[in-house]
Amino acid sequence: MTDTISLFRAFVRVVEAGSFTRVAQEQNSSQPTVSRQVAALEEHLGTRLFTRTTRKLTLTDDGRGFYERARLAIEAVSEAEDAVGRRRSRPSGALRLAMPVVFGRLRVIPHLKEFLARYPDVTIDLLMNDAHADLVEEGIDLAIRSGEVTDAALIARKIGVTRRVVVAAPSYLRGKTLPKRPGDLAAHDCITFTGVAAGVHWRFEGPGPDGDVSVEVKGPVRTRNSEGIREAVLSGLGIGISPMKSRPAVSWYCWTAMNRSRTRSTRSIPHAALCRKRLAP
Repeated sequence: MTDTISLFRAFVRVVEAGSFTRVAQEQNSSQPTVSRQVAALEEHLGTRLFTRTTRKLTLTDDGRGFYERARLAIEAVSEAEDAVGRRRSRPSGALRLAMPVVFGRLRVIPHLKEFLARYPDVTIDLLMNDAHADLVEEGIDLAIRSGEVTDAALIARKIGVTRRVVVAAPSYLRGKTLPKRPGDLAAHDCITFTGVAAGVHWRFEGPGPDGDVSVEVKGPVRTRNSEGIREAVLSGLGIGISPMKSRPAVSWYCWTAMNRSRTRSTRSIPHAALCRKRLAP
């Protein structure tokens, strides 16, 4: 069936113009076309809207009652279309955003003031969790994740590359042999992240004397929270993995703690094979 709103518009214009011919001229159409539109609407409603004579059109009782409702319906549709148009030209509404805890704290929240000043009609619902949430089930609009995308149903865009380093606190390394090759980590306590498939298997990519290597590590502490790994490393519980700042080349999520207190500092284990490290997805 012809679009009902189009029939409403044709009927309302005929009432206001008082002539099929005048409306046809406005629409660059023909008088029979406009007449057929009104007739189709009458058939759809099951009643006559006009009493037609050779000289004039007169609304029936049903026509008068329907005219007011049709005019309001057209106005409501126009307002809805305008609202969508405004949203397309200027972002508005709630944005539900998921991201890892530390990334959100250090990389996203510091920029929110500037973002909200630019887009004042947007509100943000932050879900900061190191576990990968179900985007559909939890109504998430956008998620920031590290690693490879394994769900083919997701639309993903690469926004950056994160290098990672192996780090440890001086209090842990004191009295121990410093690991110089990836395989040396097997003899150390390592803080493992249970939120990724790699888990206890840390993969290192060359250059280095051993090339690409996968090492199975173990330790007394496991967690699926990046803040937990950070605190465990700073407390001297073992060796951990951390994203790296390019300048200076240190762990960016331990960097603030290093600046605050030298006694709780961390150090990157200084070996090319370890520093050029990436976790397997």
